[in-house]
Amino acid sequence: MTTKKRRPQAVRNKQRSKSSRTGPSLFARAKHAFNTIYWQRIQAAYRLDPKRFWVIFSCLLVVGLLFNWPDSAPDSSNDGSMRTIVIQPGSGTDSSPATITETTDSSTERENSPSELNDEAAENNPIGTPPVEAAPDSWQRFSVEDGDNLSKLFYRANLSDRDVYLFTNQGGEINQFTDLNVGQELWFDIQDGHVMQVKLIYDQLNYLMATVSPTDTESYDVELVTLQPDIRYESASATISNSLFLAATRVGISDRLTMELANIFGWDIDFALDIRENDQFKVVYEKLYLDGEFIGDGDIVAASFDNRGRHLQAVRYTDTNGDTAYHAPDGRSMRKAFLRTPVDFRRISSHFNLNRRHPILHTIRAHKGVDYAADRGTPIRSAGDGRVSFAGVKGGWGNVIIIQHGETYKTLYAHQSRFARGIREGSRVRQGQVIGYVGSSGLASGPHLHYEFYVNGVVRNPVTVDLPEAEPIGADEFERFRLQTAGLLALLQDGAAVEQQVAVAP
Repeated sequence: MTTKKRRPQAVRNKQRSKSSRTGPSLFARAKHAFNTIYWQRIQAAYRLDPKRFWVIFSCLLVVGLLFNWPDSAPDSSNDGSMRTIVIQPGSGTDSSPATITETTDSSTERENSPSELNDEAAENNPIGTPPVEAAPDSWQRFSVEDGDNLSKLFYRANLSDRDVYLFTNQGGEINQFTDLNVGQELWFDIQDGHVMQVKLIYDQLNYLMATVSPTDTESYDVELVTLQPDIRYESASATISNSLFLAATRVGISDRLTMELANIFGWDIDFALDIRENDQFKVVYEKLYLDGEFIGDGDIVAASFDNRGRHLQAVRYTDTNGDTAYHAPDGRSMRKAFLRTPVDFRRISSHFNLNRRHPILHTIRAHKGVDYAADRGTPIRSAGDGRVSFAGVKGGWGNVIIIQHGETYKTLYAHQSRFARGIREGSRVRQGQVIGYVGSSGLASGPHLHYEFYVNGVVRNPVTVDLPEAEPIGADEFERFRLQTAGLLALLQDGAAVEQQVAVAP
């Protein structure tokens, strides 16, 4: 009997490793498998039906070419790019227009100074801000994006942490620059590597300016600048055939002004339910110009609305206390003590009905309010000034808020998803203040607001109840009101014929 000697394990492993290195490669093995298996199948398919084989082969070839064809244009996307605009100031006066040059600075080239960036074609300043007396290439402009703070914007302007510290260290009014909102713009005037001025643009007419103090180069003087535009009046009128917004768009009225028109007459007209075909409206509104250039629409100064046989008129007036509101020609306030509807809704899902069958309980149960169907999370607003008498969970109402408005009126808001911050029992609220958000808490088949309105403890239909008036123009101020609004009311009647008279009225 012979005995076969076993080689040591180390030798076997070494030889196995060596054979794996010298054996066929993975590609060779895959090629062999393809040749022995798939190629045989391809040959068999060709022999069975050559015509069908070539059709299928051609289609696969075309599809392969289409999906693997190289892009003709290089990828120029860059998530780190930012926009810089350099101001080209005018003659140094407030009325001289400023031009801007736009450049793009990649995040990989952030070390380049603004003067080294490529200039593009100059264009008019879209912000409408006055030029400053500075070197033409000293200003940089940045848009505030989501997640930005003052430090990040300083960094994007190639400024150091020390610059941020020196700018914010003085505190006080300078802290207003830390309150940034997405979409605002921050401008830097950088000269010789130092921040000389910083400008926070609120809108086309208002901005916050910080300028290096002439007595202390490490502190800044802060001022809020408000530009005064030239105002011209324009009137427009339309007849409603489909909707208010379509009619307004047809005569060139912006969506913002259309919403303002609806807010003016919103206490007298329910624009979701009361609008009828052939209703008519007319508005006189401001058009704002800065340095001779149109920058946008202002406010409605006078308006009329014909709805279901009623002719309503309103005029804008600022009283001696500086409060601005809309009033009827006789001095009555267009504002009522209560909003007609406290939520922006899609439809009324259930009307006021004391004999309604409950959709969940399936029993006759009085529906003492109106259900406004709306998206979950839609803000709910207080119908009037008052005090929160209850805020919590109450039976089938779920999350509910009850507000007492003086001795006579009370309102109820049920099925909320949650309450607004700071709303609790005893809180004081103002008309239009957000108090909660639409939900479906309690016995509810879907997200909606259940709204009830009480007068002297008796529930009333919120859609039809007569709402009390707000305070009218006082007797001691009525003559001033009449003189200042006479020209606007005439313009509402006669269009451009009295435009010149209104424009120069004191």
